[in-house]
Amino acid sequence: MERVVMQVPGLVWTLTVVGILGLIAFDFYFHVRRAHIPTLKEAGIWSSIYVGIAVLFGLGVLLFGGQDMGAEYFAGWVTEKALSVDNLFVFLVLLGSFKVPRADQQKVLLFGIVFSLIARTGFIFLGSALINRFAFVFYLFGLILLITAGNLLKNEDDDDDERTADNVLIRIARRFLRTSEEYDGDKLFTVQDGKRVMTPMLLVMVAIGGTDILFALDSIPAIFGLTQSVYLVFTATAFSLLGLRQLYFLLDGLLDRLIFLSYGLAAILAFIGVKLILHALHENNLPFINSGDPVEVGEISTGLSLGVIIVVLIITVAASLLSPKGRAQTYTAAARRHAAAFLDVETDPRYCDEIYHRLVDEEEHIRSLPEKYRARVRQQEELMALLTRAHRLHDQRVSAGTCFSVRVP
Repeated sequence: MERVVMQVPGLVWTLTVVGILGLIAFDFYFHVRRAHIPTLKEAGIWSSIYVGIAVLFGLGVLLFGGQDMGAEYFAGWVTEKALSVDNLFVFLVLLGSFKVPRADQQKVLLFGIVFSLIARTGFIFLGSALINRFAFVFYLFGLILLITAGNLLKNEDDDDDERTADNVLIRIARRFLRTSEEYDGDKLFTVQDGKRVMTPMLLVMVAIGGTDILFALDSIPAIFGLTQSVYLVFTATAFSLLGLRQLYFLLDGLLDRLIFLSYGLAAILAFIGVKLILHALHENNLPFINSGDPVEVGEISTGLSLGVIIVVLIITVAASLLSPKGRAQTYTAAARRHAAAFLDVETDPRYCDEIYHRLVDEEEHIRSLPEKYRARVRQQEELMALLTRAHRLHDQRVSAGTCFSVRVP
């Protein structure tokens, strides 16, 4: 594969960075600054707008940079977008672990996106410098992706320490810094007993920042396997992250359904890892491989890479959505999440009522499953106890007049 790197003028770089910063500032001042719960319509419209901006930018790259550059951008953007959806699973777990009220979740998500963009930009320039100086870095990146793919498969059914709120940074912060147990809106600090203390809002931001760094270690090698243009790597990464906040609220409830996403991502990362290693062999200068001479091997074109990535994602999503196991996991996880939010997180009576509506709907969905899946749900004692507590609390609130009436299935 002949290496062609897109040369981008400084003015284009400046305009691109300013445009991305402008989108982030717009997102904050017009959506996040005022705490609220985005409606499905709002999330859908703005998700579509951000995807449209990314696609239009890609068409511009295709027009001004040529077919190869356009294919590299779209391959990188689609891959990073798929990996960013995996980030949403982590955000979902962290927000649930810290019991962040839904109206305040937007601020946490936007912080995570900005921090992720900053961290990944640093890794992008570091990766580019290493690639330009050391050809063997392609071997390293390829091995990282292959190991990551294996870990995705191995940890599919296990609890991942990266996805919990109980990590080292949080334990240190709770031990040595003054922290409160209660939220004060979306404030990072509050006054408690006359002392200034950190709120859990700051702690969850620290947790998300730490996981973002770990995700960058996987995603940056992946996109460098598709293009070595720093400009394309940066823009594809940035546009994959923009709109992630809206996508979180749009896909709420669907995330749990994508049960085969990890398998699809593992296949994509393994494919790109093989692509990187083939490229490394083609440019080999390591003395212990073929006496330091390049190895004549076939390479995988960017067009083929883009096709494989899209096909794998389509198969993964379709299999997840059509699978009875996927439906069972979706309904169970959603019921657990809604019950926990109703019990421990939300205090707004109107939103409590909405959550309870959703919980009742998910229970109805569970009852519509085949018997073997319903039996598995009944065997989850912790879940059944949680649902019982939620119904008991709802009955108490209705009796006390602190909760709106709800439909009973």
